[in-house]
Amino acid sequence: MSGAKFLDLNAPLPDELVPFKGKLGPNFNEVRRKVVSFAVEECIPMLPRYRQEFEELRQKQQDPLLTPQPPCFKELQQKAKDRGLWNFFLFGGGGLSNLEYAPIAEILGAVPLVNAAMNCSAPDTGNMEVIHKFGTPDQKRRFLEPLMNGEIRSAYAMTEPGVASSDATNISTRIEADGDDYIINGHKWWISGAIRPECKLLVVMGKSKFDGPRHRQQTMVLVPKDTPGVKIVRALSVFGHRHDHAEIIFDNVRVPKTNILLGEGRGFEISQARLGPGRIHHCMRTIGSAEIALESIVHRAHSRKAFGKLLKDHQAIHQVVAEARIEITQIRMLCYLAATMADEYGFKAARKYIAMIKYAAPKAALKIVDEAIQVHGAHGVSQDSGLSALYTNLRTLRVADGPDIVHLQTVSKMEINKQVSATGRRMSGENKNIVKYNKFEHVPEISYAKLAPHLQSKV
Repeated sequence: MSGAKFLDLNAPLPDELVPFKGKLGPNFNEVRRKVVSFAVEECIPMLPRYRQEFEELRQKQQDPLLTPQPPCFKELQQKAKDRGLWNFFLFGGGGLSNLEYAPIAEILGAVPLVNAAMNCSAPDTGNMEVIHKFGTPDQKRRFLEPLMNGEIRSAYAMTEPGVASSDATNISTRIEADGDDYIINGHKWWISGAIRPECKLLVVMGKSKFDGPRHRQQTMVLVPKDTPGVKIVRALSVFGHRHDHAEIIFDNVRVPKTNILLGEGRGFEISQARLGPGRIHHCMRTIGSAEIALESIVHRAHSRKAFGKLLKDHQAIHQVVAEARIEITQIRMLCYLAATMADEYGFKAARKYIAMIKYAAPKAALKIVDEAIQVHGAHGVSQDSGLSALYTNLRTLRVADGPDIVHLQTVSKMEINKQVSATGRRMSGENKNIVKYNKFEHVPEISYAKLAPHLQSKV
């Protein structure tokens, strides 16, 4: 499948799916076609009107971040419902496997309005899955139903400015019992979407215990955003531009104990479940962004002249395009592998491959967008191009989903803790003269008798 046919209704499946063709169910092609059709026939044509209506609403607001969704967005949501695509993410898009959902997620990354119109935007998707899986009937009625109806939005409050939040056991927000209530005190930031006027619910991660097993101290509580004591301190900026991420103080916030999810000390367990399928889908949406960036390079190469000829006739552009296609193919295959491993053996068994794609996918996509900006020159960083916003979002993703080093550490631990093999030992080689001449015996940490006892009988 060439990049130019990425959103073509008649385009064949991605070449990278060929090795996995036997694992695709009978309804996969039809579901994928429905999503592509919705993107091409409804969402893309609606983009100019969406932008115009949004800008008109924004100019009426004292704070642009409080701009609600424009009226045409409700029309798109209704069209998604009419096409049977509403809440598409739940249950993997109506029963799709992780592998089947993965190439569809690319489309949602390529045209984000599709994702939003189908009520598939983060962090709502993860929050809805959590409440669906762990919530009580009352919690589902009060919170899940309005989320699934698109009446409200939500945010996930975990990250804190005072601790390294990539290690969830560091979370320090206190959730303390007081009669029939919990009282919450803490300081959160980078709470995505919390600034939005549609956001009415916060899923808050804190600690109800500060001793005992490190992974049994965390608790998750549902907190309506308008609860007294919830104070939004400021909207946070990304590369100097204010976004809808919030810094929030929880000052003696009181919620009923019925708002707890699953039970005290179960927060870490819930957070791991929350990160399951979404990890793969997020990476596949990233690939969709990379595809669109590559298409912008091809467009520019065909429409811009430099040094007497079109950019497409310059060898340097050929190298950029070739490397981009290779990188997209590599990370797409890795995503399909991670999805297949999750389908076959579960997310715990697939965690090494998931960590690989969470590192590799946004990094590769960011490189492709950066090359696209280079090809576009100054235009690429202007407001007339979508590349600068795409770059900002992808660079932020490389920390929002956990810094690179955390994902690399997951992979390296699983590799380095493997049992040492005879093959590896032979390839590494050994200097037997160290033992023969015995000049390092006085250096205990280099004592060959300790480090290589298998050699002692051979000298």
